[in-house]
Amino acid sequence: MPPPTYPRAARRPNGFTLIELMIVVAIIGILAAVAYPSYSSHLRKSRRAEAQQALMDVAARQQQILLDSRAYAASLADTRATLTPSVTAYYQIELSVGTGDVPSFTVVATPLGTQAQDSCGTLTLNEANVRQPIGCW
Repeated sequence: MPPPTYPRAARRPNGFTLIELMIVVAIIGILAAVAYPSYSSHLRKSRRAEAQQALMDVAARQQQILLDSRAYAASLADTRATLTPSVTAYYQIELSVGTGDVPSFTVVATPLGTQAQDSCGTLTLNEANVRQPIGCW
């Protein structure tokens, strides 16, 4: 006896319908719209932490130079601080040394490119370990 044949309309086609596919695409779009800003914010925070670490490294080197020579190094190169490409790509690090009777210095990290959207903006650290802006350290 041959197997029974069913009408074509009664069989379920294999695969996805266009409606099902469009629903999945819409869900992925909504998830991406929510996740991307959070991801970008996380990247800015991690870059800021790297810049803060670089500023603290320069400050520590400046303190050691002061102990050795009774004066701070006049330039960033003289401190021999290692600035990684991940820091220099997103921040411009500058060192200014005071010229008064009391030795002083300030290290400044100015955000560049997309990092300029960071809410903390420019980071500073001086010889007294005063960190600006206060809420970002």
